[in-house]
Amino acid sequence: MRTLSEINEKISEKKAVVWTVEELKAKVQEIGIDEAFKTVDVICTGTFEPMESSGAILNLGHTDPPIKIRQCWLDGVPAYAGFGAVDLYLGATAMVDYKAIGEMNDNDTRPGNVTLERGGGHVIEDLIAGKPVSLKAIGQVTDCYPRASFETNITRKTINQFYLYNPRNLYQNFIVGVNSSDRFLYTYLGPLQPSLGNAVYSNPGAIAPLFNDPDLELIGIGSRVFLGGGVGYIAWEGTQHFPLQKRLSNRTPIGPAATLALVGDAKTMSPQWVRGCYFNHYGPSLMLGVGIPFPVLNRKVIEYCAVGDKDVVAPVIDFSIPRRVRPTFGLVSYGQLKTGRMTIEGKSVRVAPLASIALSRKVAQELKNWIEKGEFMLTEPVAPLPKDRAFMAQDLWGSQMTLE
Repeated sequence: MRTLSEINEKISEKKAVVWTVEELKAKVQEIGIDEAFKTVDVICTGTFEPMESSGAILNLGHTDPPIKIRQCWLDGVPAYAGFGAVDLYLGATAMVDYKAIGEMNDNDTRPGNVTLERGGGHVIEDLIAGKPVSLKAIGQVTDCYPRASFETNITRKTINQFYLYNPRNLYQNFIVGVNSSDRFLYTYLGPLQPSLGNAVYSNPGAIAPLFNDPDLELIGIGSRVFLGGGVGYIAWEGTQHFPLQKRLSNRTPIGPAATLALVGDAKTMSPQWVRGCYFNHYGPSLMLGVGIPFPVLNRKVIEYCAVGDKDVVAPVIDFSIPRRVRPTFGLVSYGQLKTGRMTIEGKSVRVAPLASIALSRKVAQELKNWIEKGEFMLTEPVAPLPKDRAFMAQDLWGSQMTLE
């Protein structure tokens, strides 16, 4: 047994042994679990994938005369202004509001950076990169906020707070999408070709952070993480957090399970790890790099982190049925998915990842470098993440709801 304080002391003295989770998996094959446990202090995991339930809080600072913003657009993308006078929330999937920026011209273009394929994630990326972003605000005129409107350009240096608050990141597992219909489908996994023409999976598999802490024993509220190239923290359970998902004997879930809400100072982040993206005929989103370090407190940590792609599975979901619960073609291992081919009802189907496996590895390596240099200490959670959340569907209530 080890303690977090002992590990942090070794980090501060630059004596900690730190491995990425891929290095750990390879070392276990070479020297076994017991020797790995004796050797390593911290295991670094990472992922780089679309995380659409993300967004940024901004405080603009007060104008003179002051304005109480009730409507606001950043590069034509609407930001939520239902907070204090100059507090905003910009969602990653917010889409350009064409009415706010004028009608399209014949070339289907917009002023400045505004395009059909631009959304909140792109604006967040530009602000992180230090680029100027146009702001248009409409205020509610009151005695203490007499200004009716305001237009300017902002950068991350000209506003007060600018931090990511992401309600749902890091699905512990997700799905594989396919399409058995006779037409193209455009989904949050990207285009799915008809007649089982392709399959797309989102999670990077056994290197993904939460596959390696399946029962959420090493992290909790207050745990420090790598977020977008800066330092972030686990703020709460994520939305749709579902730790009661069915699990294999190795404790990994067979489908979407636990999630995390993350927060971090966007002014310290890098556009290398926070990138706006667009899914054709679906909408904008945000590609985000997230890494979690796991302290090696006991032997069980090594056992869980040794899990391989052949040992974790995802459900194959048919998107051609427009229902909340769609039919499945069973489970497939990530080992099979990463071969680039899988078989569905006797047909060989091409498979591609939505997450970048290469950049997921780089996130873990970057986090490892920080820890080895003594620049990133681990934190003790202030509270555990819940392990008993059920998943409720909205239409279960309907007319059965009664007022208490």
